[in-house]
Amino acid sequence: MSRFKLGLTGSIGMGKSTTAGFFAKAGIAVWDADAAVHRLYAAGGAGAEAIGRDWPQALVAGGVDRVALKQIIAADPTALPRIEALVHPLVAADREAFLTSAQSDIVVLDIPLLFEKGTEKDMDATLLVTAPPEVQRARVLARPGITTAQFEAILARQMPDREKRARATHIIETLSLASVSACVTALIDHIRGQADA
Repeated sequence: MSRFKLGLTGSIGMGKSTTAGFFAKAGIAVWDADAAVHRLYAAGGAGAEAIGRDWPQALVAGGVDRVALKQIIAADPTALPRIEALVHPLVAADREAFLTSAQSDIVVLDIPLLFEKGTEKDMDATLLVTAPPEVQRARVLARPGITTAQFEAILARQMPDREKRARATHIIETLSLASVSACVTALIDHIRGQADA
């Protein structure tokens, strides 16, 4: 079955999860990179086993403790690239398993660092969700436990929104649920229309 791979991305607080939810509601299979990492880090997960071999102190009850992992990364500049080298192939394998089993003609791959990691080359098209900076800031700072410093640190690791806009095939502004829902429906129709052409 030939299927259309749509890479969904957007910086923190831009409405990626909400947009992915509208695709799922429309019957489109959605793979979420963050959810894959959570599965891999859970007790018995391949990621927990791999990290536990090098950093046993990162494990609590057999699963990766994210607070402990952050402390390890903060204390050792070499830790993050080593962890990524262990985990990224596992995430890629999870994505391939999803693509093998997905039944829909369109699949959405929700990948926060799609452009940063060059993964857009594996997609048929990309969709960027975005919102004005002040909306993004308000959304993120409304989350429990997020400080301005944490928000700034996350932004610093992500490609600027204007750069993502220049690279994306499609863009949705996430200012209201109704407009996002309508844009998702229109994009699905557009992709299917191209396939039929």
